[in-house]
Amino acid sequence: MKTTRHNKILELINKYPITTQEELIDYLRREGYDVTQSTVSRDIKQLRLSKTLSVDGKYRYQASPTAEKGAKNNFKTIFSSSVVSIETAMNIIVVKTFSGMAQAACAALDMMSFDPVVGTLAGEDTIIVVCKTVEDADACAEEFENYLV
Repeated sequence: MKTTRHNKILELINKYPITTQEELIDYLRREGYDVTQSTVSRDIKQLRLSKTLSVDGKYRYQASPTAEKGAKNNFKTIFSSSVVSIETAMNIIVVKTFSGMAQAACAALDMMSFDPVVGTLAGEDTIIVVCKTVEDADACAEEFENYLV
């Protein structure tokens, strides 16, 4: 949940000129997150957000490149820790995971946002990834396998 919230915070501060914690809390609540001032304060610290002067003369939250990279690396770690094998069948990728890990691996995969991926479906130990084309499936499967190294 925290990783998902952190990802949403990074998305929001890149999309909107958020200048205060209260504004960030409001945006998060509109997105369905039940957050408090102390939760958001910890998130800001953990993400190492800083305030920078924008062109309109106001200070706004800004993420360092390492914060954004760190969030994506967390998803890669979850995915790579869960996966046993990856196979393709036409435009579909079948990802086998350790028992009970498919939901977590699938959520991590979804958060990494691959454009060629149309959708995912997770069971107990299997994820089905549907891609737009056979070529997309082959390219995505190769990238997924790189995470396992």
